[in-house]
Amino acid sequence: MNPSPANHKLIIYQLLPRLFGNTKTVNKTYGSIEENGVGKFNDINDKALREIKNMGFTHVWYTGVVEHATMTDYSQYGITPDDPDVVKGRAGSPYAIKDYYDVDPDLAMDVKNRMGEYESLIQRSHANGLKVIMDLVPNHVARTYASDVKPAGVRDIGQDDDKTKAFSTQNDFYYIPGQPFIVPSGYNPGGYDFKSTLKSGSFNENPAKATGNDVFSSSPSLNDWFETIKLNYGVDYQGGHSLHFDPIPPLWNKIYDILIFWSNKGVDGFRCDMVEMVPIEFWGWVIPKVKEKYPDLIFIGEAYNVSLYGKYLFKGKFDYLYDKVGLYDSIKRLTRNEYNGTTWDINSVWNNDCRGIDQHMLRFMENHDEQRIASHYFAGDAWLAVPGMIVTATLSTGPVMIYSGQEVGEPAGGNEGFSGDDGRTTIFDYWGVPEYQKWLNNGQFDGGQLSESQQKLRQFYSRLLNAVNKNEALNDGLFYELMLANEHQNGFNQRLYIFLRYTGNQRILVITNFNRTENTISIKLPDDLLRLFNLSGHVEFTDLLNGAKYNTENVNNGLPVILSAMSGMLLEF
Repeated sequence: MNPSPANHKLIIYQLLPRLFGNTKTVNKTYGSIEENGVGKFNDINDKALREIKNMGFTHVWYTGVVEHATMTDYSQYGITPDDPDVVKGRAGSPYAIKDYYDVDPDLAMDVKNRMGEYESLIQRSHANGLKVIMDLVPNHVARTYASDVKPAGVRDIGQDDDKTKAFSTQNDFYYIPGQPFIVPSGYNPGGYDFKSTLKSGSFNENPAKATGNDVFSSSPSLNDWFETIKLNYGVDYQGGHSLHFDPIPPLWNKIYDILIFWSNKGVDGFRCDMVEMVPIEFWGWVIPKVKEKYPDLIFIGEAYNVSLYGKYLFKGKFDYLYDKVGLYDSIKRLTRNEYNGTTWDINSVWNNDCRGIDQHMLRFMENHDEQRIASHYFAGDAWLAVPGMIVTATLSTGPVMIYSGQEVGEPAGGNEGFSGDDGRTTIFDYWGVPEYQKWLNNGQFDGGQLSESQQKLRQFYSRLLNAVNKNEALNDGLFYELMLANEHQNGFNQRLYIFLRYTGNQRILVITNFNRTENTISIKLPDDLLRLFNLSGHVEFTDLLNGAKYNTENVNNGLPVILSAMSGMLLEF
């Protein structure tokens, strides 16, 4: 049986609370929380949420909420400090979870009331018409994992392990018996000028545990996820990948309890990290079990193996999966004007990789793992994303996601700390996001410091997302590909992409131009479509992005349009 996605298209805004409300502009490499500042849950106020809602978003993914290992000392609040030798960046990675039952103290105005402040943010989001997505990081935890606020009666992850065994069906972790963990040589936590008040150079883990990216060695490399430890779902990786799911491993129930814990707080969905590193059988067990209590919860899987998409949807029961390897990569080639990029690659995505499952694919052009469009590593100009973003948002009824700062052309310049200057906004260090902060405008969330070009870019995103949100042809309609019908038209080339989205009530023609030059073409609608819509003679088309009108005296002869370089249209008719 097919999974049933929500009836309405998800339009997701991804933001890191750590970055979103931060008004400090110091941006010192490896700067401390005092130097570089940090955003708080409370910064995401009603005004901010209204602005997000008004852009057309339906969901907010609050990234990096759960407590993770950090170099900032909160011992005065009863939180055990982390050894910097096993923390990446001064703030720490949001994907090195330290306590599944707690939230990041960095994000609280009142650290003692940190959970209350997050609960208030969930309620505030709902009151402003937005649903809440948060992370589940199921494959690995921080090397210093220990829950100090877990509910009464909960057995902690690893608490009952037999550490003398490399693998046991009853263990939550994998071990390397008889060998202590060795911090990767050359790791310099916090940068050369960082003098930690925390313990460093003496991290003690004996026996060593396997590392999060499936490294079964006591001495992972600097390029491994050395700050994390792999969780055991019953797969004996060193014993021929044998599976031990009966009886159910104890970790399965522990993760189920964690999902219920957060669902009880009103969370509407989970973005699940690196789902392919966790057995499909677990997902097929836990997702339906959680949905027995919360049937409307959504589960989004970060997945990259195209050949396994169907299994994770139908056997693993995910609602949606990342479409990075398909559409994202194709759009990136076109946006960068790479010689081997053609719009037939887009055809290949829905016609091959995602055939029959297109409505379950989450599309994006930016997220925290990928380079910023405006960075010189990607396109160097945020406006070059226009045609790709139109296709990304309108190709199917599956979700579309925007990363905070994308809508104002944030280029993620500079060496922030652990991740260096790589075209990504850091998830490891305290930082301000300069171009986004112009919209933040010292907490006014009004775009008061944006340039005219940035204001227009944000208006483009707003018009596009609101068009997707409010027009049934785009959020719930059928798809008709128009490339074959137009490939012999004058002006057609392999950098144009043309398709139709329609319902019984509405028809929208989507035309995009990935050429770096202007293009003129007469768009042909095939005879079967014209008969289906009972169309002939004069037809007027209206662009939902700017209100411009286009006319043809005889639709059988096509619709003549002039497309600006790197542009697109959403023509309702």
